[in-house]
Amino acid sequence: MSAVRNVLVIGAGSAGTAAAILLAEAGVSVELVETKPDIAALGSGITLQGNALRVLRQLGVWDRVSAKGYPYDTLGLRAPDAAGTLLVELDELRSGGPDLPANLGMFRPDLARILVDRAVAAGAKLRFGLAPTALAADEQGVTLEFSDGSTGRYDLVVGADGIHSWTRRTLGIDIEPRPTGMGIWRLFAPRPASITRTDLYYGGPAYIAGYCPTGPDTLYAYLVEDARDDARPTPERGLAAMLELAAAYHGPWDEVRASMTDPDRINYAKFESHVIDGPWNRGRVVLIGDAAHSCPPTLAQGCAQALEDAAVLAELLIAHDAVSEDLWREFTGRRLPRAKDVVESSVRLGQWLLDGAQGDVAGLMTRISHLVAEPA
Repeated sequence: MSAVRNVLVIGAGSAGTAAAILLAEAGVSVELVETKPDIAALGSGITLQGNALRVLRQLGVWDRVSAKGYPYDTLGLRAPDAAGTLLVELDELRSGGPDLPANLGMFRPDLARILVDRAVAAGAKLRFGLAPTALAADEQGVTLEFSDGSTGRYDLVVGADGIHSWTRRTLGIDIEPRPTGMGIWRLFAPRPASITRTDLYYGGPAYIAGYCPTGPDTLYAYLVEDARDDARPTPERGLAAMLELAAAYHGPWDEVRASMTDPDRINYAKFESHVIDGPWNRGRVVLIGDAAHSCPPTLAQGCAQALEDAAVLAELLIAHDAVSEDLWREFTGRRLPRAKDVVESSVRLGQWLLDGAQGDVAGLMTRISHLVAEPA
């Protein structure tokens, strides 16, 4: 018998849908609410490392994910010179296990659709365009009011509502993501045949220039620079800025740059970071994913850590027969040190670049790869 009979999950991103899938599969009645009217149709790509793929397989979506994405096992480092010289090709650790690739790139909206479809198939009741407006918790459960005037009573509420979480603020947890000083341009574009893995260029006008194949015919490319004062540049200004930065990078970047013609395929975001350094629950309300911790994408672990949160939470709720301090102590013990290390390491890698410091980038990346290869 699980610790809960009915659960509300707020947010239909990776963390929320994963939790909904696992709990619904175990026979828990799950409601999943999302403020957006539908799965986002826009977005660029996402890099999923092996530990993320391990959870996706547990969720029963690996076949669909692998069919949509592009797997690869090596990482290239290139020079920001006139030829885009390949400096080294590194074999990456298969952190999800030997039967999964080290990495898989895919179109982010494809992943979102696969997870939402799976949650519904597992039995979760999904409601789009619905926001929670009030929350009242006691020792036996949690009562929610919603934007359509309805109410609900639940054994547990899972706040998986993203980096600027309504649930986190409503619980009175006084922490907000802080900018790290960097921003990233992303482009979704056709994949040249020459690009079969991620290559990273360090140096030049951007701190990092990279790309990742996301399917047989697509990729996303990105350029990391100092954060701009203009948080929402127009599409036309975004295209001009990205073209200007990309002009310094060659080799496969020449083919990527040639496809940079549509301003609506470019987006910009500032890096932010936070971690709740303590229990992620307040009574019968718990935060997971970006609501509990967020990190810049320098180690490509944001989605992976969110998926791990969901998997561990569901495992413990199913294994325990009551929502208790022992359950929360175990959840905190398994998730906080690991997620905090990933967040702090992601920020540290970016700070080395901002400071022009000669940090041990390879050593840090290797250590995190071995950390996440261990079970969550």
